[in-house]
Amino acid sequence: MPEPAVEQIRLLLVDDHAMFRDAIAEKLSKEADMSVVGTCGSATEALGYLTSGRQPTMILLDFDLGSERVIDFIRDAKDRGFAGPILVLTAGVSGREAMQLIQSGVRGILHKHHTPTTLCNTIRLVAGGEVFLEKAYLGTVFHDLDQTHAADEPNLTERDRAVLRFLFQGLANKEIASRLQVSEGAVKSSISQLFHKLG
Repeated sequence: MPEPAVEQIRLLLVDDHAMFRDAIAEKLSKEADMSVVGTCGSATEALGYLTSGRQPTMILLDFDLGSERVIDFIRDAKDRGFAGPILVLTAGVSGREAMQLIQSGVRGILHKHHTPTTLCNTIRLVAGGEVFLEKAYLGTVFHDLDQTHAADEPNLTERDRAVLRFLFQGLANKEIASRLQVSEGAVKSSISQLFHKLG
């Protein structure tokens, strides 16, 4: 009896360093549950890819694209109908830049110095609906939320606050559900509401 087909994570790689881009594409193409459907060296090229009607399920996006602003690309990609998660790969960004990325809707920020195995695992987490954030940026996120709360307190429930705490601790949705004794679907719903409430 044939094994069931593995659902593919269809990846679009956007990075202006050809050597890094090609090496990552080669590595990811060997994963049974991933396929690299496109590689682009610029935001302009990537937008052209999306406009052509070919829709990946996820974008791996280099933060440093030279003169092109990543935040602008994220907005333009959404305008062109891309609704999947975006994972930003970076050699390092400032706390302010990390907050801008989060506010623009990216689902993860991963440093490039990690191993390919960590990259693959992070891709799977983000593709599965979870959020990944390097611990280096957690202090900035908490500070920004504190400032937001002081200026305009969002209506966060106790569950919202609990889910936020667990997210910042790096727990997966399944682990959060176990801690709160709720379903994994309820956790995903809470995360979606948090994104809406916190802008």
